[in-house]
Amino acid sequence: MTEALALPIDIDSVKGFLHPDEGAALHDAARQASALGPCLEVGSYCGKSTVYLGTACRAAGSVLFAVDHHRGSEEHQPGEEYHDAALFDAGAGRMDSFREFRRTLARAGLEDTVVPVVASTTLASRAWRTPLAMVFIDGGHSHAAALADYRCWSPLIVKGGLLAIHDLFPNPAEGGQAPWEIYQLAVASGLYEELPRVRTLGLLRRL
Repeated sequence: MTEALALPIDIDSVKGFLHPDEGAALHDAARQASALGPCLEVGSYCGKSTVYLGTACRAAGSVLFAVDHHRGSEEHQPGEEYHDAALFDAGAGRMDSFREFRRTLARAGLEDTVVPVVASTTLASRAWRTPLAMVFIDGGHSHAAALADYRCWSPLIVKGGLLAIHDLFPNPAEGGQAPWEIYQLAVASGLYEELPRVRTLGLLRRL
C-alpha cells in the first residue's frame, strides 16, 4: 500500500507502469469527478490504474468502466521493450492480460464497481451514449491509437468533468509523443482548463 492512500491491496503487486504519485492524483480526480457521473479508463492492462480509480469510485458510490482489448499495446508484443512472457497466450499466439486483470479486480474487491469492457476503443465507443465524469487515456501509444482514444471518448465528458492523459513527454528524447500530441489538441480546443501535471500525468477540466 502507498502511505498516502488506503488501497485494498499492495499496489506494487500489480503489474503496470504507473508511478504512485500519478496513481494518487488519479484517485483524487476520480473521487471528485464521481459526483458528476461514472468514470472510464482506456487501457487497463493488469489493473494498476484500475485499483486507484476503482477504489475512488467505490467510495463515492460510482462506477468505473475499464476499456481494453487486453491484447497488449505495441510495446507489449513479443520482441518489444515491455513484453511480458507471463501474459503471452501461447495457444492463441497473442498477448492476453485479461486473466491477470480479473485477478486484480477480485483481489481488490472491485468486481462490483468496475465494469470490464473487452473491446477496442473504437468498437466500445461506437454505440456509447452515457455521459462521463472522467476519462483516463492510457491505451496504445501510436499516433493513430492515441488519437482514436481522444476522439472517441473526450466528447462524452460532461461540463466540469476531467480528462486525464498518461505518459506525457514534452521532450521527444524522453518518450513517445502521441499522448503529448492529444494533450496539446485538447488544450488547443479551448474546451478545457489545464490543471497541474503530476509527473507524466496530465489533467484537464472540461469547461
